[in-house]
Amino acid sequence: MTLVSTVSLPPPHGVEVRAVETAAEMERAMRRAADECDVVVMAAAVADFRPKVVADHKLKKRDGAPDIVLEPTPDILAGLGAAKRPGQVLVGFAAETDDLLANAAQKLAAKRLDLIVANDVGADGVGFAHDTNAVTMLRPGAEPVEIDLADKRDVARAVIDTIVNIRSRH
Repeated sequence: MTLVSTVSLPPPHGVEVRAVETAAEMERAMRRAADECDVVVMAAAVADFRPKVVADHKLKKRDGAPDIVLEPTPDILAGLGAAKRPGQVLVGFAAETDDLLANAAQKLAAKRLDLIVANDVGADGVGFAHDTNAVTMLRPGAEPVEIDLADKRDVARAVIDTIVNIRSRH
């Protein structure tokens, strides 16, 4: 099992960590890891935009506020979907604040995913600052499955069970 991450927490036993810092490093590491894996779970995404030019020195207040021009970062998940080989399972997550199901369904199809786990990050008791979450899982050709507010470990078990079910059908 391989974990590509920007976080330097101790990994679970038996997990190989590939540490990255930038979106470009994440993209390269994910492409390499995906080539070796039957299941790819993209639990988080890099920012949608990055500065087009990065200063190589400290910016001084006396020089005034800089103009910051942004450019899109690569859509790593879409790239993995485009390169997905037969039998490989690709799972994505959609953190949304509006039109949860419509936005998640669009991502599911556009990125060639087998499963997308969508959550309304504006809802009470969910998201990064909580130990609980509520999600809706979408699969191509299947009815959405809602997981009501629950401990994140229980949500993770439901996601893993769904992945196992998908793999058993391939």
